[in-house]
Amino acid sequence: MFGLMALLTAALAPTAGLVVAQVWHRREARGRFLIVAAVSSVPIAFFLFFGVLFPGCPDGYHC
Repeated sequence: MFGLMALLTAALAPTAGLVVAQVWHRREARGRFLIVAAVSSVPIAFFLFFGVLFPGCPDGYHC
């Protein structure tokens, strides 16, 4: 449960910052939040790929 919450907040913070920077027309902040979003997406993609889409155990086997 804590892992999923960490992934959610890792995605939520840069998204919220990007939306605020877009609304207030802050070009410098928008670029920084895009970089933070790209860095934050790496662990999320890793979790989705290896944890959900490509698990280590084949179906029907209990590791």
